[in-house]
Amino acid sequence: RCQCLQTVQGIHLKSIQSLKVLSPGPHCAQTEVIATLKSGQEACLNPAAPMVKKFLQKRLSKGSSN
Repeated sequence: RCQCLQTVQGIHLKSIQSLKVLSPGPHCAQTEVIATLKSGQEACLNPAAPMVKKFLQKRLSKGSSN
């Protein structure tokens, strides 16, 4: 079963503490992006949104340069 039934639009990138990407699998047929906010809340982001794609690319490039 998918964890993200609805996605949130318009979250400030600075308010995101961490990001978790769940690949499609037997539990859910779609990619899910779950952001943990600095306030402790979790929010599902639309993986197709341009802002989310750009944020993921930045995170991946940061991780590979370490």
